[in-house]
Amino acid sequence: MIKQSTAPAAGRRLTFALPADHPAGVVSVVGTFNDWTPGAHVLRRRSNGTMSVAVTVPAGTDVHFRYLGENGTWFDDPDADRIAADGGYVTL
Repeated sequence: MIKQSTAPAAGRRLTFALPADHPAGVVSVVGTFNDWTPGAHVLRRRSNGTMSVAVTVPAGTDVHFRYLGENGTWFDDPDADRIAADGGYVTL
């Protein structure tokens, strides 16, 4: 699930969330907002079992991203606005 909300200074806050049953282990979201740096935005387990992390990006940008799980496993979010061979895209 991807949730958009207004952030300070005319930006947008994107919250990336994964369900409780997917996946096990450490997961980070990487993309154009963090120069594709693994570990820069690690999803944290919440009390309801889901995992999530929020990032702030400039309003009016397109965000290209993927999730990176343990052992180098890449996967996409089915809730992205568009999914291509190289990952998901969210239009703000």
